[in-house]
Amino acid sequence: MCRYSRNRNEPLTSKTMRAMVLRRTGEALQMERLPRPEAEAGQIQIRVEACGVCRTDLHLVDGELPDPVLPIVPGHEIIGRVMALGPGVTGFAVDQRVGVPWLGWTCGKCAFCLSGRENLCESARFTGYQINGGYAQYTVADARYCFVIGDAPNQSPPIELAPLLCAGLIGYRALRFVGDAQRIGLYGFGAAAHIVAQVLSHQGRSFYAFTRPGDLEGQQFALSLGASWAQGSDKPPPTMLDAALIFAPDGTLVTLALGHLEKGGCVVCAGIHMSDIPAFPYRSLWGERVIRSVANLTRRNGIEFLELAQRIRIHTAVTAYPLERANDALACLRSGSSQGAVVLSVS
Repeated sequence: MCRYSRNRNEPLTSKTMRAMVLRRTGEALQMERLPRPEAEAGQIQIRVEACGVCRTDLHLVDGELPDPVLPIVPGHEIIGRVMALGPGVTGFAVDQRVGVPWLGWTCGKCAFCLSGRENLCESARFTGYQINGGYAQYTVADARYCFVIGDAPNQSPPIELAPLLCAGLIGYRALRFVGDAQRIGLYGFGAAAHIVAQVLSHQGRSFYAFTRPGDLEGQQFALSLGASWAQGSDKPPPTMLDAALIFAPDGTLVTLALGHLEKGGCVVCAGIHMSDIPAFPYRSLWGERVIRSVANLTRRNGIEFLELAQRIRIHTAVTAYPLERANDALACLRSGSSQGAVVLSVS
């Protein structure tokens, strides 16, 4: 990874770009002029149109994720246009719209990769964490982990597509782990939950939304998307749940969800970072209840979900900020003051 110049006064040229850079955790991102990255073998150069702002970005900035590569350009919900193909890249065309997710590179040789579980690759690297991401005008990405988005006549604009690349994908993978469960609790009704809610409504399943206590706007938002019930996480649902998807990074929600779970049900922890889960009595788990985590995504997940999102016309509610206001976007996400997803409009 190149070490960047701090010269913010250097004029932009055809070989430079603007990007928001994290140099030290715990500090604000800095706008910098950087060399425009060139596509190497197996890579695609992308002009970024929009990039989602994910809670994982907050964990990165706050130093809660181990061993980030610094300095780093964050952002892993990228929508953009192909500008150039590196040697050996096939299946993509210049000016084609593509999406880039969190999982950015894998070895392709380990037992996990060879069995279609590349999300568990021990050598995996991640976009906006160990690989420069989408808080920039341009980026490069491994072609194996880019998804063709296309330009269908009824396609959503880039800022509405960006959240699909993480919030949507992780929500979809979490949902797959609960099988045909019919009564599903969604803990933390933000970017991922409001996308999963639309999938559940399309499938005719019931969902119950748990927000921060007192978040009346969030509860109304959930009800508007078809929730059977919406209250703070301090309230019990009106019925036992078959499954619970936890998107908030609060380990205490796991024990709360277990208390509302029917026998044989599953609690899925869908975040990359979560506070410690408190001790709980074995009887809360007994009855073949299950707690499991979701790690990243597979390419198959991405292809399946993006096809589904297009087919059922998932709509994402977004609060958009320009690139230079990335710190404000992160603050908005931290405060929970927006409904749905927060996105940077880059183009």
